[in-house]
Amino acid sequence: MAAASAVRAAGRRSRRLFDIFVADVPWTVSSKEVKEYFSQFGSVQRCQLPFDRNTGFHRRYCWIKFSTPEELQNVLQKDSHVLEGSKLTLRQEIRRRRSQRKNQSE
Repeated sequence: MAAASAVRAAGRRSRRLFDIFVADVPWTVSSKEVKEYFSQFGSVQRCQLPFDRNTGFHRRYCWIKFSTPEELQNVLQKDSHVLEGSKLTLRQEIRRRRSQRKNQSE
């Protein structure tokens, strides 16, 4: 039980390291295809597409990490992103300091 909570906590920490959250990813798309799509905007360091253990399908969202802030801006400048006919929803991940997170939770 403690191991599962440690894994979840590590996952939450690692997600803070990503630049963009991508929602509405089509079921038919793999993490390799997502990474290839976003590679047109710059070097993708990481693409995390979580899967549901019960269904075996991914959860239709992912996180993307770029090498430089300029590459991130390249992605954000494009109006819409379409992958296999589905429009993706992008949200830039905001990095906050621990002190800011503690103040917001109080």
